[in-house]
Amino acid sequence: MTLTRIFATGLAASLMATTAMAANVTLKLGHLANEENIWHLAALHFAEQVATGTEGRVEVQVFPNESLGKEIDVINGMQLGTADMTITGESLQNWAPMAALLALPYAYRSLEHMDEVASGEIGEQIEAQIIEMADIRPLTYFARGPRNLSAGREITTPADLNGFKLRVPNVPLFVSAWQALGANPTPMAFSEVFTSLQNGTIEGQENPLALFQSGGFYEVQKTVNLTEHVRSWIYLTISENAWNKLSEADQAIVQAAADSTQAFEREMFMENEQELVAQLEAEGVTFVEVDQEAFAEAARDAVIAGVAEDIRPTVEDIFNN
Repeated sequence: MTLTRIFATGLAASLMATTAMAANVTLKLGHLANEENIWHLAALHFAEQVATGTEGRVEVQVFPNESLGKEIDVINGMQLGTADMTITGESLQNWAPMAALLALPYAYRSLEHMDEVASGEIGEQIEAQIIEMADIRPLTYFARGPRNLSAGREITTPADLNGFKLRVPNVPLFVSAWQALGANPTPMAFSEVFTSLQNGTIEGQENPLALFQSGGFYEVQKTVNLTEHVRSWIYLTISENAWNKLSEADQAIVQAAADSTQAFEREMFMENEQELVAQLEAEGVTFVEVDQEAFAEAARDAVIAGVAEDIRPTVEDIFNN
């Protein structure tokens, strides 16, 4: 049994025991990752902390594998009241333009640089706009591993991308950046990627290694080109509708649970990033170094032009600092 399976089994058993009593409020939390992904383990930890802290008054039910719906569908459901929570990030720019700052291609030089922005004044502005424009409240954020491009061949410069068909999430900025690099990006739900790679509808995809592994993409693609084109973070969120159903005391407990979950997830994240390469190499995956400077130079203007005009100065500051 893997470490993640042990975590998941223990958390699930503890959660079932804690929430055996009837809850006054039930929150449905849907996300796209599978049961072994650290986002799911973090969601279970959060649910356990909420149940314990509220003495069972609030129950968080966790739905992995898009079983509550695809990411955009869950966000829409949160706004309509049919879902309550999700783990989401740059997709929120479809409502709040500043959410584009979560995942700016080649903008964040390191995890430390990203943390500085996410937890600072810019991060506070992003969260405030998401609340105002999407009716969704970020509770905490998780770091994501850098996004890399998988394919059936080596791609080391933008010239190798001419017409390359790849899946991207439904994020306009990603589409424009990959178009500038010469590719043919296609927005697609995460759950459709494996089959589309298998049948040749797309030639590649770009994701952090954790999702490349948990999605089983290594079964159909054996080359990961280390573009590291996006360092980003993602939010654990709750709808304003669900948040306002909680008493002030329970809101404080839910927020404290989210803060605890951030530390819990970060520890797993750091360990997981070290393990992923070895695990994927054992599955026959080859990792290829690329000319990251050439990719960054080719994408920069499209990234800056691809964000709302009123946040372009902020984007330029992030690039230059």
